[in-house]
Amino acid sequence: MMPFLIDYTRPLRSLACIFLIWKAFLFTIAIGSGVGPAYDTSSTLLSTDRATYHESIFDLATRLTRWDAIYFIQASRRGYLFEQEWAFASGLPTVISFLSKVLISFGVPKDDTLEPLVGIFVANISHLLSAFVLYKLSLIVSKNSQMSLITAVLHILSPAGLFLSAPYNESPYALLSFTGYLFFAKAVLSDGRTLAHNVSLLASGLWFGFAINFRSNGTLNGVLFAMELLRELSLPPTATSIQRRLALIAGGSAVAIGFVAPQVVAYRTFCYDVVDSELRPWCTRQLPSIYTFVQEHYWNVGFLRYWTPGNIPLFLLAGPMLYILTKSGVNFLSNPYILNPGSKSVPISKNLSAFLQSMALVQLILTCLAITTYHIQIITRISSGYPLWYWWLTTLLSDSKTAGTGKKIVLFMIMYASIQGALFSSFLPPA
Repeated sequence: MMPFLIDYTRPLRSLACIFLIWKAFLFTIAIGSGVGPAYDTSSTLLSTDRATYHESIFDLATRLTRWDAIYFIQASRRGYLFEQEWAFASGLPTVISFLSKVLISFGVPKDDTLEPLVGIFVANISHLLSAFVLYKLSLIVSKNSQMSLITAVLHILSPAGLFLSAPYNESPYALLSFTGYLFFAKAVLSDGRTLAHNVSLLASGLWFGFAINFRSNGTLNGVLFAMELLRELSLPPTATSIQRRLALIAGGSAVAIGFVAPQVVAYRTFCYDVVDSELRPWCTRQLPSIYTFVQEHYWNVGFLRYWTPGNIPLFLLAGPMLYILTKSGVNFLSNPYILNPGSKSVPISKNLSAFLQSMALVQLILTCLAITTYHIQIITRISSGYPLWYWWLTTLLSDSKTAGTGKKIVLFMIMYASIQGALFSSFLPPA
């Protein structure tokens, strides 16, 4: 796993070097896919002055603007125009739109590649920063610099591949989510109950709330606050404990607001001052959520809806990642001390144990939802925003008895990202 580039005395520099080499490899695959025509020409529709549907071999902006990225780029230019576009979270289009306007104000020419290139920049810088944050988070959790660096490298080599380089939500979500975990860990892994710890809990909730504006599955991170609050409620009430409970409630509320706020905006857009004949069906539901309606109505997302014979290949393709998420989640839930291989006789702190078990529960819920409800193929890319399975894989690599299995998983990650990169840039599934 690029051992010649890993310098444990300069972790951030090592991560930056590995990141650049990996990205150069993936971009080479994307450009190389240009030897043949793309399966779909929808990306060219983003250009208003293109004379042909044929793509230039070196047009990286177009080759990375595939599938959902087309919706994100369109939304960054003119906002949400059609109801079904609300299936795509507004965080990335908002950031792209803001940065594009800033660049134009500084004299950068406005052309059709501006927003895609800005989206690619946001995705890649977010991926690099998320690797840095994951290193810091892992250092706090494991107190082992070598394991922390390996964990961050694994995130760089995530099987999500080009999805972490294209104008997609995965990289910004990982950055915001890892930052939320970092603040949460700082607050709960210490026995201290100071104001700073409580502020860190609130900050964690805010970061998770921002993350939800990039990926709605970030709402599952609210489980951390619920589990920690249950722990607090089991203790005798004191002034310090009451303050901690209020901080947990406030942080959890911030997570909830991250999901509810866009629903309120949509409700005011589609359901206020509208005659009954034009009222959308979801407006009259007991819990009027445009997101759940659009996912169900336009994208056929729902319980067991994806369980059809035609989707069996996609389930098989997602199988390795589902196994990794399930295996690592169950292991940490039942046996949190595996974070420190070879130290079974040295129990980890109760705070760390509870933290790891909460994260395991979040990951297992995500896996169950992916199997029963989501479009199953997305699990390989959305898993990139969850630290626990990286830690599990790091423990495999760190133990001589399981290192062989760990290396095989890393090989799978690299092979999957490489093949998926060629398919993605050619506008071929899975997406």
